Amino acid sequence: MPRVWVTGLGVISPLGVGREEFFRGLREGRVAIRRVDREVDLEGIGAKVAGVADGFDPLSFIPARRARRMGRATQMALAAARLALEDGGFSPRDTERGGVVVGTGIGAMEALVENHLVLLRRGADRVSPLLAPVMMPNAPAAEVSIELGIKGPSVGVVTACAASAHALGLAWGWIRRGEVDWALAGGTESVLIPLVFAAFDRMGALSRNPDPHTASRPFDAQRDGFVLGEGAGILLLESEGHARARGAQPLAELAGFGQTSDAFHITAPPEDGEGARRAMEQALASAHLSPQEVDYINAHGTSTPLNDRAETRAIKALLGERAHEVPVSSTKSQIGHLLGAAGAVEAGATIFALCEGLLPATVTWRQRDPECDLDYVPRVRPAHPHTALSNSFGFGGQNACLVFRAV
Repeated sequence: MPRVWVTGLGVISPLGVGREEFFRGLREGRVAIRRVDREVDLEGIGAKVAGVADGFDPLSFIPARRARRMGRATQMALAAARLALEDGGFSPRDTERGGVVVGTGIGAMEALVENHLVLLRRGADRVSPLLAPVMMPNAPAAEVSIELGIKGPSVGVVTACAASAHALGLAWGWIRRGEVDWALAGGTESVLIPLVFAAFDRMGALSRNPDPHTASRPFDAQRDGFVLGEGAGILLLESEGHARARGAQPLAELAGFGQTSDAFHITAPPEDGEGARRAMEQALASAHLSPQEVDYINAHGTSTPLNDRAETRAIKALLGERAHEVPVSSTKSQIGHLLGAAGAVEAGATIFALCEGLLPATVTWRQRDPECDLDYVPRVRPAHPHTALSNSFGFGGQNACLVFRAV
């Protein structure tokens, strides 16, 4: 089967727009989380901070008339797709041999909420006729396909916080099996609205720490929940042969993919992280690699007490005696939890480690939890990993792991 190369990376994140800005933020170890309670009505909600993609202007990528017909998450997906093509120096001609797969956890919830209020206040005849196509979770994939003229498979993936990692794995399989030569794959999410804050806050999942610089604290003893974020990540994937034929330079190889289900609980992971471990094992097996060859892990690392403990146990079960030697970090310490976009944006952070000779840090980690006792990279660190894992675990017990290798 052909190797799959990553030849372009498009990112919309709280750290900035585009690969260069995203990498700069990782290099600087900058926390891009801020207070949002002056612009979002959070009365009665404990959470007050979020990772906002303040640098994103949809009109820089999409004509105003088209942008008005898309939810913000779809706008971000299309912008990230354009950035990925630009980053890879690729202008698609063989559009029937290309694919699109974009994950999201929730979709355009803001459109649903707004139109429900219109229905209640003004009547059914005032509901937007565009509501259905705007809010459907496959809209981001569909709009990328339509706008860029990509005529191969186009799929939307909805597996909560693992959605964009699953999307990348699906596209990886297409290319490996020869179904397409290239694909735009990743995820998007933008749901920084009161209802979503309230939903996660009511279930005790969000941090109620009002300090933006310490609210998202993956693996830290004082962690108290995750921080909502928004953004999109789209990777340009190509078969090695297709990339070589056009003279493309790879950023990394997407070498393996694993996916499992916990079959345990709708929101909580099993305490031993058994499903996460199996996903990592499957990913390595698909890449014909052993746990001994792992140099770095970009963790799911949500900053919730249960997830971080279970993921630590899963890593220990995978790596055995090497567990304390392999660096593990969480990009969510800098940008919060991007839900359906998290896997792809964090895949970008994993690629940063392979390309830049630097490990992205868990920049907010300060106090060791006795049950989370690995090397969580509290500061950006020089290193030259060759093989890295990127973990994503979603509500519903849906787990995904990607293996990236330096090229």
